Amino acid sequence: MVGDDTWAGLADQFADGAYASVKGRVRTYVLHQQLLEHLPAPPAPVLDVGGGAGHQSFPLAQAGYDVTLLDPSQAMLDKAQQRLQGLPAEAQRRVTLLQADGENADEAVEGRRFAAVLCHGVLGYLEQPELSVDQLCRCAAAGGVVSIMTGNAKAMAVRPALERRWDDALAAFDTRTEVGVLGVPGRADTVEELSELLVSRGVEPLRWYGVWLFVDWLEFSGAELDPGDSQQVAATAAVELEASRRDPYRQLSRVFHLVGRKGPS
Repeated sequence: MVGDDTWAGLADQFADGAYASVKGRVRTYVLHQQLLEHLPAPPAPVLDVGGGAGHQSFPLAQAGYDVTLLDPSQAMLDKAQQRLQGLPAEAQRRVTLLQADGENADEAVEGRRFAAVLCHGVLGYLEQPELSVDQLCRCAAAGGVVSIMTGNAKAMAVRPALERRWDDALAAFDTRTEVGVLGVPGRADTVEELSELLVSRGVEPLRWYGVWLFVDWLEFSGAELDPGDSQQVAATAAVELEASRRDPYRQLSRVFHLVGRKGPS
């Protein structure tokens, strides 16, 4: 619920820590490039459901898109507002911040329809993704894009194995839940099941991608990656983008990105 801000104590760690890391920068870059393959030209309207501090949607505002960021956490929206001040004035004018749960997205945007609806890193914190997926699909205009990033249920053993928690890794082959890197319990989905949810709501899956692979493996095996080395970060991101589009690499990503298109109304 909006009134119960689970993320209040995590906003700084998430916005200033996770996204400032090499892994965070790779995530933003890879998702941005994947999105650009499917988005219509700016200034098409984009809705970012559970958009947090705007790391994924603010670059779209800078690219000319009209962005509405919706999040239930006031702490996250405060972070978004803070980060918004760092954008050029014309990009700031293209961003609207709304406080609401994803399950009430349609009501929060007053029935407006969007050329793209994003929901990245949200479904894993929900026990049942169906209600939110329903809202995402409803908020998309006819011909609009629905973009979902969530945990990969087929790669649950990767993290505990790389952290050498062998008993946990063995158990993880048959589980969908874990306590994530932020210390919050989460669950994972499969591409196939999420695709079925989209199809049943009039959205045709177009393509799916991995998100992290090698940076994940390096981080969990204890390697230090320097976010200040921009040349190295760019080279890392280029390799991750290529891996995200290819089998078998994308299948081993702990997180996947599924993009669909809504049919005519």
